[in-house]
Amino acid sequence: MQTSTRGIFLPSLLAMGVAMATQAQADTGWNGVSATISDLRSGEVGARFQRIATFGNYLNLDAEDLDEETVSEIVAATKDGETLVYTDSPGESIGFVDISDPTKPMPLGRVAVGGEPTSVDVIGNLLALVAVNTSDDFLNTSGRLLVVNIPRQTLVGWIELDGQPDSIKISSDGDYAAIAIENERNEEATVDGVEGGLPQDPPGYLAIVDIHGTDPSGWNLRRVELTGLASYGSSDPEPEFVDVNAQNQVIVSLQENNHLVVVDLPSGEILKDFDAGAVDLTGVDATEDGIISLTETLDGVAREPDAVSWVPLDPRGDSHLIATANEGDLFGGSRGFSLFDPKLGGDPLVFDSGASLDAIAAQFGHYPEDRSENKGSEPEAVEFGRFGRQDYLFVGSERGSFVAVYRMNQGQPEFFQLLPAPLGPEGLLAIPSRNLLIASGEKDDPSYGVRSSMMIYQLKRGRPDYPQILSADDGTGAPITWAALSGMVADPNDSNRLFAVWDSFFSESRILTIDVSQSPAVITDAMTMSGGTGNYDPEGIAIAPDGSFWIASEGNKDDSRPNRLLQVDSSTGTVLQEIGLPSEILACRAASEETATLGSGFEGLAVQGDASGYRLLVAQQRGWNYTTSACEDLDDDAGGLDANGQPLRTRIWTYDPVSGDWGHIGWELAAVPEHASWVGLSEISAMPNGAYVLIERDNRSGDFAVTKNLVEVSAAAMTDGLISASEKSTFDLIPSLKATNGWMTDKPEGVAVTRRGRVYLVTDNDGVDGWSGETWFLDLGRYPRLFD
Repeated sequence: MQTSTRGIFLPSLLAMGVAMATQAQADTGWNGVSATISDLRSGEVGARFQRIATFGNYLNLDAEDLDEETVSEIVAATKDGETLVYTDSPGESIGFVDISDPTKPMPLGRVAVGGEPTSVDVIGNLLALVAVNTSDDFLNTSGRLLVVNIPRQTLVGWIELDGQPDSIKISSDGDYAAIAIENERNEEATVDGVEGGLPQDPPGYLAIVDIHGTDPSGWNLRRVELTGLASYGSSDPEPEFVDVNAQNQVIVSLQENNHLVVVDLPSGEILKDFDAGAVDLTGVDATEDGIISLTETLDGVAREPDAVSWVPLDPRGDSHLIATANEGDLFGGSRGFSLFDPKLGGDPLVFDSGASLDAIAAQFGHYPEDRSENKGSEPEAVEFGRFGRQDYLFVGSERGSFVAVYRMNQGQPEFFQLLPAPLGPEGLLAIPSRNLLIASGEKDDPSYGVRSSMMIYQLKRGRPDYPQILSADDGTGAPITWAALSGMVADPNDSNRLFAVWDSFFSESRILTIDVSQSPAVITDAMTMSGGTGNYDPEGIAIAPDGSFWIASEGNKDDSRPNRLLQVDSSTGTVLQEIGLPSEILACRAASEETATLGSGFEGLAVQGDASGYRLLVAQQRGWNYTTSACEDLDDDAGGLDANGQPLRTRIWTYDPVSGDWGHIGWELAAVPEHASWVGLSEISAMPNGAYVLIERDNRSGDFAVTKNLVEVSAAAMTDGLISASEKSTFDLIPSLKATNGWMTDKPEGVAVTRRGRVYLVTDNDGVDGWSGETWFLDLGRYPRLFD
């Protein structure tokens, strides 16, 4: 049975389960998203946040230490906004970055802190205050407040803390530092039948430092007890995050206790405390089944806020709301953010985003399906910034790796835009004096994987660079869900329409329709494939002369998922036939004792027509090497093996749908770069001039990427059975990918060429699993200009 969702541009906020205090608030969320699509596709775009640079934190390592894990968690800046200071927990250090030119951040080195730095803040341009955990275990907790001279990168002094610190924030007048002493629980200990439950001694508290001058030996340390406040774990408060407003009041989140506390810093008096409450969520995906389906409900989900931020309601900062990022921990995590008014009696809640953040993530391709049974996109960071006369609220999604930007309008958030963030964003920092926003990432994959980074955004006029593709409404008020885009093909009858497939990250295979009439491109339809044997990994798509789709499904090394060609009805999604590899090839694969080279199979797919009909051209990602002597003439090692034991050649399979005959054309691969493991093919597409364009790439990302090429070959080059390096014309994709100012993806994956010769390229975001979720959809222009 066909399942198809056809797009319209009117997503419904209420359908996505946004819990609101008033109907007026309900009208701001998803209406804001649909308005954003219209704004992005119109010529009237005002100031937007644009990513202008990415700093790989490994740059603060010595060259010989490249294999060390290094991250950026919490980030602060000097008063002039020209130097960043960040915590590096695995490196037991703080790092420094020069952003005097924010488009060219430069490493300034690290300072060891003798323990795990949990947070940092800065006084003026001189001193960094670093909270450091030096605990032996969960019972014997300890910590220090280190004071570091920023220009000299030297230790000025320290103050011993009675317990394990987490967050720190300095008041704007520089008179106080508020430190959350968490004394975190042992997550493996069972209390009253709850694993990781409360109470667990020692209890946490709030530490206040009275700052006098620049010598910490003259500073005073005070303690504010927080026991007896929360309804859960009352005797064991676990402060997580702090923020200080202009009135020198600190808001403290007790995450595991699901409680919020407001404390006056000068007196240490508790001014207000209240339960963060729970949310009934409608329109969420609560099942990890390999498909994003925003159709479920969750009742009574505790917010359990992590980061908190004061949100001024007036220019002088006399009145504030409290924003919370409801990450969750013990029992909850409500997948969104909330606003509370501490001056209200009774329930102080004035806004809750409900399920809308997950819906936004899904619309932009950033929803992490593998976290559906946990906390979805999992907001962890929240930050406020007043840029000129406009107030903004920034919400960072740890699992979706994005920052949702909201404009504040009389205390009400209106979704404004989504920014791609580092993998696992932990910290957000607004620097309004320089029109900058910083996002710091805590995930790192040494030595040459996706490295932890900090991304720098600037508020400036112009059309935003991101997104370049997003989805429309599916007709029910929810967005068409998508991610992990792979092969693409242009509609031969409509230059403004493309078709794409997603890969086996999802348990269902779908064919997506993409409208490219304007920018950004919009996914307007998703058709589920049905019939056949299933277990597909769609990697390439082409259109036959009769209008049906052909899809290349990649296999795995043991053929439990075989390489197959699928013919699919383009109007229903029904699989009409499945074509497997020739029996002699399957026998050789089964007989091979070594299978390491056999896992990279079918990728791109193109139709090659002639007077008698057509044949299919199927790009095989990398060469296969059989260890059975009888199969020696059937594998791809005729050109030899590289230093990694990979064949120097791969192949383009040919298949005649009428005769059923298979053949192949050898492909001489580009050289493997120094730090890469392999080079392979990702796509093949037909060009209007009768030539073919393929993607040839290495497996490295970011600063380590070397080979990301579009390769043009003529039909004549295929006639002798081998395409050599001299027969290729190449277009280097790296400048186009670098222009995104992010951490470059390793996977340019799909290419489509319209009948008018326009070339579109899409990257694969791996289903937001091990990658930040960014999808780049590049309009590369007309193909003759690419290969001049």
